[in-house]
Amino acid sequence: MSGDLVSVIMPVYNAEAWLQRAIDSVLTQSHTHLELIAVDDGSRDRSPSMLDAYAAADARVRVVKQPANGGVAAARNAGIATACGDYIAFLDADDCWHPAKLERQLVTMRESGALISYASYWRVAEDGRVLGKVTPPPQVDWHDMLSSNFIGTLTGMYARRLGDVPFQRIGHEDYVFWLEQVRRAGKGVRVESAEPLGWYLVRERSLSANKLRAASWQWDIYRNVEKLGMMQSMACMARYVRHALIKRRRVRV
Repeated sequence: MSGDLVSVIMPVYNAEAWLQRAIDSVLTQSHTHLELIAVDDGSRDRSPSMLDAYAAADARVRVVKQPANGGVAAARNAGIATACGDYIAFLDADDCWHPAKLERQLVTMRESGALISYASYWRVAEDGRVLGKVTPPPQVDWHDMLSSNFIGTLTGMYARRLGDVPFQRIGHEDYVFWLEQVRRAGKGVRVESAEPLGWYLVRERSLSANKLRAASWQWDIYRNVEKLGMMQSMACMARYVRHALIKRRRVRV
């Protein structure tokens, strides 16, 4: 496992308040053979200078500067295009990881033969309060994923031999990405861990907090991305709503 290079893609936009915590959680991983590709997406705060300082101090940090703010999908695509790793993992600049996250994922993927892995994670408020725990199913395939995005991107990792797919600039771009990758891989598996492996920051002004907008995005994905028929789309939408209600109850501690 020590020979497996993991490329960690981190889009960064005006993230100075959380950036140190996020980067440190990558650089202190027990699996040390990694590269952190931080993509500055036109930040106007101290983020660029912070990234440059980390790159100067640790050769594993590589900084990609976007010519202008293009959004998280474009930033992740720029990071993937630059990556040299055998595996790709993602971490946004306001989230962070458990120190053994990558090591445990690599063990899980080696033992199961899976090309995609993911894990449970905590949801936390901006003031540090724990809002709840998200525990996805032990295994998912494409049909399971049509019901809900069970892979939190801060925990998702895929083997590079699966092939790279671009993030689309669309509502629920993370979901569309993992739908396609799970379809290619056949399945994804959860890391069995006594504790969650990530902390996801719930921002007060998060775009995904608008439930009606999120439902509209979901319908658009069924009809225009996955090209499902009307009846199948309606059935998937019903499962999506049911899983959303279940998830809302389960994430409470």
